[in-house]
Amino acid sequence: MLRATSVIVPPDVRLDEPSLAITLPREERYRRRVRWMTDCGRAFLLDLPETTYLPSGSGLVGEDGEIIVVRAASEDLLRITTSDPLHLMRIAWHIGNRHTPAEITDEAIYILPDHVLAEMVVGLGGEVVPVSRPFEPEGGAYGGHGSLDRGHHHHGTHDHSHEHH
Repeated sequence: MLRATSVIVPPDVRLDEPSLAITLPREERYRRRVRWMTDCGRAFLLDLPETTYLPSGSGLVGEDGEIIVVRAASEDLLRITTSDPLHLMRIAWHIGNRHTPAEITDEAIYILPDHVLAEMVVGLGGEVVPVSRPFEPEGGAYGGHGSLDRGHHHHGTHDHSHEHH
């Protein structure tokens, strides 16, 4: 069985036509060790030294040098738009204040379906439309690119002497 032990990220992944690929939703792209199947049905073991976020376009490097390209799967999302960029930035601030994963583009913000946030956005004058597309949210100030919100919040003082899991 192929064993992938390292990750390369764009632009280091330079393949004209990848022989192997795996398509995964965002939540499945934060891993250390797991047995997976490529899109064409080939089994492999992802065996990384630490839990790593696998952005779309990254490559999982096998012990033999073979590369499996990671692709982001289409997911159900909410597309948020406004009539002007300043209004969209204000809505982005409110979404960020709720610590929810969000992908920000020039013309829209994408979030996972959440009726409470959708109602808030509409109340702030934004438009919300359900869409299906790959999701690459911002990593956050401290979490690195694409970090997942695991519901680990602290209020008040914060003791950094413990590990987060």
